[in-house]
Amino acid sequence: MDFSESDRVRECRQVVRDFMKKEIYPLEPKSRQEGFAAVLPKLKAARAKAKETGLWAAHLPEEWGGAGFSLTEFAHLSEELGHSPLGHYTFNVQAPDVGNMELLLSHGTAEQKDRWLRPLVRGDIRSCFTMTEPEFAGSNPVWLGTTATKDGNSYVIRGHKWFSSAADGAAFAVCMAVTNPDAAPHQRASMIIVPTDTPGFELVRNISVMGHRGADYQSHAEVMYHGARVPLANRLGEEGAGFQLAQARLGAGRIHHCMRWIGICERAFDILCRHVITRELAPGDLLASRQLVQQWVAESRAEIDAAWTIEQKGTSEAREEISIIKFTVARTLQRVLDRAIQALGALGLTDDTPLAFWWAHERGGRIYDGADEVHITSVAKRILRRYGREQ
Repeated sequence: MDFSESDRVRECRQVVRDFMKKEIYPLEPKSRQEGFAAVLPKLKAARAKAKETGLWAAHLPEEWGGAGFSLTEFAHLSEELGHSPLGHYTFNVQAPDVGNMELLLSHGTAEQKDRWLRPLVRGDIRSCFTMTEPEFAGSNPVWLGTTATKDGNSYVIRGHKWFSSAADGAAFAVCMAVTNPDAAPHQRASMIIVPTDTPGFELVRNISVMGHRGADYQSHAEVMYHGARVPLANRLGEEGAGFQLAQARLGAGRIHHCMRWIGICERAFDILCRHVITRELAPGDLLASRQLVQQWVAESRAEIDAAWTIEQKGTSEAREEISIIKFTVARTLQRVLDRAIQALGALGLTDDTPLAFWWAHERGGRIYDGADEVHITSVAKRILRRYGREQ
């Protein structure tokens, strides 16, 4: 598979690069210091301009309002958008909407696509995904307490969810709930669309994560289902297929995250390098002259390049490769951010750069979509099983 940049990709990257400098980067300082709501009016105007670039919802086919990018093409675009915390949202490829769009496109009925997918692609509404539960280990997705019980032509949903990203302001949630409690573990759950104005759906709070209580699409919410009643027709895919749908969704989602993380690494690396070549420890004595700082620069560059290579080779969506890119890129991101913050000193702790924001918001990358340790164990077991078969 050829992962080099085509002429189309190079042109699109330049379009996004220029757009970010003009429309997005100027909004970042106010967003970091006053919150997302403070820049929302200007961000909405930027989204309207983003549609005019032809790169809106680039991951979707053109007939559905997207740009028809392949996964490899989207990887390059997503890396560029990852340079800013506002980038993906501006072009309508932000999580969890991007995953829910793919779910609806692949498994939604015609009615579900008309009601939910089309306005989601247009950017008229947002969505959330409610799977993780505080009472059960998120590393075991077949262990759920939320139930969806049939009552006539409806499901009645009861349960407790949290880290439901972007639930604040979402028009609907995709809920993972047990519909077949007596079935085999991987066939017990289903995915069900729940409009957030359904009686019994409660957004309890936006969880404060490392000192930041997000709002709108940057939130991580706690949600309760108090007997929320929705039609059976709101189920996505077959009954009992929730785990399979979740694996497909999360597999692609892990790749999307890695693309974005590499973009963050590149921006953090750029901030690091620009700082050390201008920061004086004494008159004429630059920080960049220190051997340790030069080591940070070299190691960061090497690790980013290695992570990028692994991520590209992982786009086959094979289970083992996806696990490898997930924990490799997540760890690379943490190390590069740590070095950049250290190089900037006290400045790195402030909100004058995006580094502190990313340090707080992206530390979860080693936890969500499967903790690193779970992926490492899975990869090791699969490798060792191959050795066992060869003996």
